[in-house]
Amino acid sequence: MGKTYQSAALAAVHEVALGLAEADAMDQRRLRGFDALCLTPVEPFSPEEIRALRLRENASQAVFALHLNVTTGLLRQWERGEKQPSGASLKLLTLVARKGLQAVA
Repeated sequence: MGKTYQSAALAAVHEVALGLAEADAMDQRRLRGFDALCLTPVEPFSPEEIRALRLRENASQAVFALHLNVTTGLLRQWERGEKQPSGASLKLLTLVARKGLQAVA
C-alpha cells in the first residue's frame, strides 16, 4: 500500500525529502519530521468505530475482513475489543474511513 498524504503539495514536499535522504543530504531524524508533517495521521479505532465503519460500508464481517486482508476471526476480535488493529491493518481502516471501502477494493 502506498503512502497517504494530506494534500498533493505535501506529497511533493515529502518526495523531495525522501530524495534528499536517499542522497544522504538529510538525516533520518529530519526525515521523520517530514513524515509527521506530510503523511496522513493514523489514529486508533475503538471496537464500536470499527463495527460502525463496517456497517456504514454495508459489508459483512467476512467481506470487510477480506478487503482488510485479515481473518474474519480477527475482525470479530477487533469488534469485541479483544484485540486492536495495528500496522497495515490500521492504515487500511483509516483509508476506508476516509475514502470508503472501494478505495481498498
